Amino acid sequence: MTQNANEDVIMTNTYEIEAGNFTLAGEAASNIKKLLRQLGIEAKIVRRVAIAAYETEINMVIHSVGGTMKLEITPREIILKARDRGPGIEDIELAMKEGYSTATELARELGFGAGMGLPNIKRCSDKLHLQSELGQGTYLEAKFFL
Repeated sequence: MTQNANEDVIMTNTYEIEAGNFTLAGEAASNIKKLLRQLGIEAKIVRRVAIAAYETEINMVIHSVGGTMKLEITPREIILKARDRGPGIEDIELAMKEGYSTATELARELGFGAGMGLPNIKRCSDKLHLQSELGQGTYLEAKFFL
C-alpha cells in the first residue's frame, strides 16, 4: 500500500499485539510515543500518532486473535500499519461512525469499546486506508505527514 520506495524508509519497528491481553494493551503505543519523542518529532505529530497507535492496538486486543503493528518512518511521513487475524469488519462505513461498537461485555466492563477507535484514528491521521475480509482479518494503514 505504501507508495514510498523501500529505500525511503529510515526506521521500522514491529510490535506483536496479543489478543485479549488488556494488561499489556497500550504498551506498543507507549513505546511508539517514546521513540518518536527521542527522535525529536514535533510534539503535535507525536500526539496524533500515539493516539492512533493506541486506538489501533486496543481494537486489535478487543476484536482480533492477534496481529502486528508496524511503524515506518520516512523523511516525509510516519506510517502506522496494522494487520490482524480475526473476524474482520463486516461494514467499514458503519464501523467508522462514532459510538458504533461490537466490543464484548468484558471489554466494556474494563472501560473500552465506546465506539470511538476508528473515528479517532481517522481524525488523527492525514490519510487512512482500511481493508477487511470477513473471517480473515483487517489491515489498517495510517499516514502522518511530517
